[in-house]
Parts: sequence; C-alpha cells; structure tokens
Amino acid sequence: MQGVSILIIMAVYFGILYLISYFVSKKHSDNEAFFLANRKSPWWVVAIAMVGTSISGVTFVSVPGMVGAQAMTYMQMVFGFFFGYLTVAYVLLPLYYKLNLTTIYGYLEQRLGFCSYKTGASFFILSKLIGAAARLYLVALILQTLVFDRWDVPFTVTVVGIIALIWAYTHKSGIKTIIWTDSLQTLCLVGALFLIIWQVASKMSMDFGQVVDTVKSSEYFRIFEFDWGSKQNFFKQFFSGIFITIVMTGLDQDMMQKNLTVKNLKDSQKNMLTYGFAFVPINFLFLCLGILLLVFASSQGIVLPEKSDQILPVLASEYLGLPVLIFFTVGIIAAAFSSADSALTALTTTVCVDLLNVKKEEAGKAKKTRLKVHIGVSIVFAIVILIINAINNTNVLDAIYTVASYTYGPLLGMFCFGLFTKRAILKDKLVPYVCILAPVLSFSIDVLLKQLFNYTVGYEILMFNGLLTFIGLWILSKKSDVKTID
Repeated sequence: MQGVSILIIMAVYFGILYLISYFVSKKHSDNEAFFLANRKSPWWVVAIAMVGTSISGVTFVSVPGMVGAQAMTYMQMVFGFFFGYLTVAYVLLPLYYKLNLTTIYGYLEQRLGFCSYKTGASFFILSKLIGAAARLYLVALILQTLVFDRWDVPFTVTVVGIIALIWAYTHKSGIKTIIWTDSLQTLCLVGALFLIIWQVASKMSMDFGQVVDTVKSSEYFRIFEFDWGSKQNFFKQFFSGIFITIVMTGLDQDMMQKNLTVKNLKDSQKNMLTYGFAFVPINFLFLCLGILLLVFASSQGIVLPEKSDQILPVLASEYLGLPVLIFFTVGIIAAAFSSADSALTALTTTVCVDLLNVKKEEAGKAKKTRLKVHIGVSIVFAIVILIINAINNTNVLDAIYTVASYTYGPLLGMFCFGLFTKRAILKDKLVPYVCILAPVLSFSIDVLLKQLFNYTVGYEILMFNGLLTFIGLWILSKKSDVKTID
C-alpha cells in the first residue's frame, strides 16, 4: 500500500509539471526560449524557483541527518552563503548583464582567451554533472528503497525512469518551463518541511512553544565551533560558505541561467537578495527538524541507521505514519526534480553554446542540435548516477561540497584573475594545464597539512585551489593595457 501511494503521488505530481510545461511551451519552444526564456521572467518567480534549485533532495535528507554528528554548526556555512549572495548580486551580475551573455563563460573568452573559455565551460560541465548526479542519486535511492525494491525493479530502471520524466517536461522550452515548474516545486518542498515538523511535533504531543523549548534545550542546539582542529571551525565554515556560494551560484551556469532570464539587472539583483535571505531560515528549519527527529527516536527507543542520510527516510517510512510519508515523498520529489531539471537544462545550454557554438547555426539546425544534446546529456547524467551508486560510502552533501572544492576552484581563480587584474594571458593554450594542476596540488596540500601539522582541511581547499589557479595564470601573463570588464 505504501509503494502504491508513493507511485500515485509521483504520477499526479508529474502530471501537473507536464501540464505547466505544455502551456508554457505552447507559443515558444525555440532556442531563445530554451536558453533565456526570451528574457521575460518575473524576478519574484525566479527567486522562488532558485530556492527549489538550491534545496535539492540532498538538502532535504542530509541536513536534518547531519545534526547528530555536527549539531547545528552547518548554520555557520549558511551565514557565509548570505554574504556570498551579496557578492554575486553586486559584483558578478552587473558584469553578466553588461556583456549580454547567454552563458557566463563567454566572459572568459572576451577577457582571457579561447582556451580559457573552453576550459571554464568544461570544468562547469564536469562539476555540474557530478554534483547534480549526486543529488539526484540520493533521491533515486530513497525511492528505490521505499517502492521499487518491493517489486524487484532494478535501480538502473528507476534512474532511467526519473530522468526520462524530467526530460519529458523540459525538452521543449528548457529554462522557460523550469522557471515556473521550479516555483511550484519550491512551494511544495517548503510546505512539506513545515508539515513534517508539525506531524513530528504532534507525534510527541508538543505545541509550538514546547517545540521551541525542546530545540533550544537540546544538546545539539549548538551553532558555533571555534576549535581549529575541527572541520566545523567557524572561520573555516563561514569563509568556505562565502566562496562556495560565489562558485556554485555566481560562477555556475545552472544558477545564473535563471537570473539571466530576468529582463534587467535591477530586477535580477532583487531576485538574488530575496533568494539569499530566504535560504537562511529554511536551512535553520531543516536543522531544527533534525533535532526533533533525534528527540523522537530517543523517546521511542528507535535505533537510528548508521548513515545520516537514511535517518529521515527511515523514520518517515516506518515510524511517523502515512501523513509524514506523503509529505516527505512530495518534498524529496519536488527537491529532486527542481534541482535535476535545472542542471540538465544548464548542461545542455553550455554544451550547445560554449562547446558546439550553435548560435552560429541556422535556427532550424540549431534547434535540432539542441534536442540531440539534451538527450545525450540525459544519458550521461544517468550513467554518472549509476557510477556514484557503485562507489558511494559517505554523506552525500559532504561529498558534493568536497568535489565542488576541487572542480570549481579553477573557475574561481580564472574569474578572479579576469576581474581583479589588468594582465593579459600570453600563452592561452597552457591555461588548461594550470587548471588541471591546481586541484592536484590542492589535494597534495590537504594530505601534507594533515600529516605534518595534524590540520584537517575542510571546504577551504576551494580557496587554496582558486589561489593556485590565480598564481598559475599570473605566471602565464604580463602587464597590459587590457581593460577589465566591470
């Protein structure tokens, strides 16, 4: 009965998304609509949609689950996120709008050179494929456990089915559809979060005041950590949060593509600030839910799973009743779809515009190319998820941020070099080697610091990585009359 209920929820949910897609793409399904939504998106709709894109299924599951091991120290990084959004709004968005870009990596070609441009786009494709696949993998695994294992459906079939559903409502109008479907999905996942908290509190016969007291009095209600030996040290987390936001939002075509659909810079900045502000309380509520889940499990004598990512799914499916299971299912599906559909569209856009240069093709041919690329990206996406399934052995959110620290580092270094120096690259063909060497050296620094000084490197490796890339580009450059684009 549980499996049937979840399948019905999925069918109804997908039906609504497909209807939205049908009406949105009725008038426009060309590449301009797919890539930039004809630059007519309302800023407030984009702000809502971006919350859904950021709060993936991983956030929905991993953030409540991490409380047992890390208390609420994740909020230190979230505070850093907000300042990162300010940087994106007032440093990067003005640049992108001034250059009238379709993809943000076009800046690298204008400022640094052709090879730098291709390298930046390639690092984004690598980063987004791994990160988005890891996010969708966790949700696919949950659905596999809750539903499809009972019917002996192979995990491969589950993954292919989910991606096929996402492809079905995104392939016509891409970002134009996603702006609206992701807005709906954001409302669903935030609503699910509130309803799950309410149901968990009801199970423990708590009113609002008691919930607040329970959370505040918990041993896990600890936000700040100042031990330098810990990965959760405040300064490591806070500054990592700033730079992670800059690279995973401001230097990420997936997130910026939504912003670039807004008609002007001022509205796009309003969207970014609104979205950034909303992200703080939402993550706080996820952590509060984590505390309530631990209190509930303790009061019922429930032995929690070893993997923190499994805590909420197990409690929702086995102990908290059908209403929580329904809300949980809606929440993770909304979070998964809003993250994955956006990633597929951004990857398709980057491959088409940055690697294949479809803007120089005749409109009909360019559209056919984009449709083929969208299918190809979907297939590769499925393959990466299956590879992750074969090697997964850690907290998925931590894995995503760790991978991002290495793969987004070269992008951070390239953009900083372009924005904050007036030097010209002499040997553009050597830039790809610099961008490959920087993550390798960063990993070596990580190992050496641990062995020599017992210093545990956290996500701040992103800053080392970006700095090494910056130094490498400086070596390949000379003083020039080139004007920085600001």
